[in-house]
Amino acid sequence: MRLEPDDLRDLALGAAFLGTGGGGDPYIGRLMVEQAMREGHTVDIIDLGSVPDDALVIPTAMMGAPTLIVEKLPSGEETIASLRKLEAYLGRKAYATMPIKVGGINSTMPLVVGARLGLPVVDADGMGRAFPELQMETFAVYGVPGAPMVMSNEYGDSALIETADNKMLEWLARGVTIRMGGTSFIAEYAMDGATAKRTSVPGTLSLAILIGACMRRTRREHADPFAALLALLPKTPYAFGKIIFKGKIADLFRETTQGFAKGRVRIAGLDGWNGTMEIDIQNENLVARHDGEIKAIVPDLICVLDSETAEPITTEMLRYGQRVTVMGVAVPPIMRTPEALAVFGPGGFGIDAPFTPIETLG
Repeated sequence: MRLEPDDLRDLALGAAFLGTGGGGDPYIGRLMVEQAMREGHTVDIIDLGSVPDDALVIPTAMMGAPTLIVEKLPSGEETIASLRKLEAYLGRKAYATMPIKVGGINSTMPLVVGARLGLPVVDADGMGRAFPELQMETFAVYGVPGAPMVMSNEYGDSALIETADNKMLEWLARGVTIRMGGTSFIAEYAMDGATAKRTSVPGTLSLAILIGACMRRTRREHADPFAALLALLPKTPYAFGKIIFKGKIADLFRETTQGFAKGRVRIAGLDGWNGTMEIDIQNENLVARHDGEIKAIVPDLICVLDSETAEPITTEMLRYGQRVTVMGVAVPPIMRTPEALAVFGPGGFGIDAPFTPIETLG
């Protein structure tokens, strides 16, 4: 599938929804891809099942605090440099690139790389949403080593990291990212096509386009975007969603620390919703509590949407006084296995609560 500019707008919107608040500003990523298109480059998305089993796939992404991406705009050359240096280290050329996550700018960064290098982009990713740490990828969950990994910044600095395990990869790479100014651009989890098919969340780029198109269509038709989204989800691997709160942002604490954007947002009920909802944040929305009772918890999606337009609001764009609707969404089965929950379930974030599927929470 060759992407057109309208597809990019839909993709950015749908990826912001799936990113559950994280992954960086999708608008910036969209502009980067549009610029590449204006320069004559094309973006081709290929189905995961069509990737040859012996082909080399190298995922690419931005790493760091999403709050900083609006202050340090990337050019795309940073990520290209990382991929090229990893190819040189491995002694092989990449057949394709792909996202490590479908959230925000990290759904579009591989598109920039693919467009400028003439590489196809695989319609899949390693998180099915956005998570803040490198070991929190389905690739890692199902046995793929993230190293060797290359990181680059806007000044031409780069680092090659080799580690024995993926958690150490995250620890070392986070330190390098902080010293690169809080953001870096990476190539990691190089794998063959057969491994990508076994360990990836399939179809997430095309799903993001579908979600974005649904939102755009309902706006044009002056229909209810929330009802349209809830009707769409059961037809996808994200098979269940519901509205868990409506209100106005009454308090917000957010800071960039240890390479993450961390904080909490408190929402006061409106439109017949009583009490308050608090959402804990680490780059992404992790757990939503209504008057202390859990209503959605990681890895399920917690999407904060503008109450008028259903536009997803990333964590760095939350503001006091915004009127928001909070939606909880179930993730695909590959993200709910015991192995997956051991890595990016509540315990992976230090949350003292078990994972409970959104379908069963009252």
